[in-house]
Amino acid sequence: MEEITSRNNPAVKAAAALKELKERKSTGLFLLEGARLCKDAALNGVTIKQFFATEKAKEKYFSEYELLSEKAENSFLIPESVAEKLSDTKNSQGFFAVCRQPGVFREIKSGGMYVFTDNVQNPDNMGAIVRTAEAMGADGIIVNSGCDIYSPKALRASMGALLRFPVIKTDTPGDILTECKNNNMKIFASVVDPSAADVTKTSKDGGCVLIIGNEGNGISEETLSLSTHRITIPMKGKAESLNASAAATVLIWEFMKDR
Repeated sequence: MEEITSRNNPAVKAAAALKELKERKSTGLFLLEGARLCKDAALNGVTIKQFFATEKAKEKYFSEYELLSEKAENSFLIPESVAEKLSDTKNSQGFFAVCRQPGVFREIKSGGMYVFTDNVQNPDNMGAIVRTAEAMGADGIIVNSGCDIYSPKALRASMGALLRFPVIKTDTPGDILTECKNNNMKIFASVVDPSAADVTKTSKDGGCVLIIGNEGNGISEETLSLSTHRITIPMKGKAESLNASAAATVLIWEFMKDR
């Protein structure tokens, strides 16, 4: 394992730059931090270009260290000062992996249940929604614009789900939703509207897509026009709406509990 001591090492500078969206887009790479996330990447077929670890991390997470050293194309031992440059957290575990962004997953099963995020901007919300969708047994998530799913915050919030779960990215939501409709899938738009159907009393059998809207503006008019059903969460308190990830949790549970 090669040792790096300088914060100005080209490999370190290139890895640290991946904390920025512009660099992730131009390189097709992203940076993972933490023993758990790096391990998830190694176990789920993600291409690991470089692996960085401190001596302390090597001793504390030795089994993960061995796995990452074996899977990575290049491995480096780094001091705490370099770990600080790479880290996006206050208390770094000293584990980092530069990974290749997976290829676009495209298959949609006509009988499956998919979550569609329409311009969800907050990476914590995005990560939480994907984590919930995976935990509840959904078949995949369709991401239309919004935050970068490979941002450090989204990856941490997903607890590795973004590395394991089928993610379909699209810049043409109309095409993909029309395709789903042509395959007899129901398109459910979640809205804050008392006149919409109560999600707890709505038939949700068969193939379907559940749309979660933007935190402030909800679902775009273009996407909303492609829905076949409009549903809402019945509210008994004074709150008019829920946080996007909280609403998604309730909705995904309702869709998956009887499947």
